[in-house]
Amino acid sequence: MIKICYNFFKRIVFSSFLLYGYNILATPLNVIIPINIVTILTVSILGFPALLSLIFIHIIVF
Repeated sequence: MIKICYNFFKRIVFSSFLLYGYNILATPLNVIIPINIVTILTVSILGFPALLSLIFIHIIVF
């Protein structure tokens, strides 16, 4: 049980850094994804394809 919690916490931290790194790289393009609990959980549960889909949704909507 502790190992599952540790792995999920590790994924949350990695997804936070992934979103932060993406936002630093995407600042000149003005395609910034906000870092909040919904985006962090989405990227931590679904992985890198979720980040790509969030970028695609952001481009389509805005």
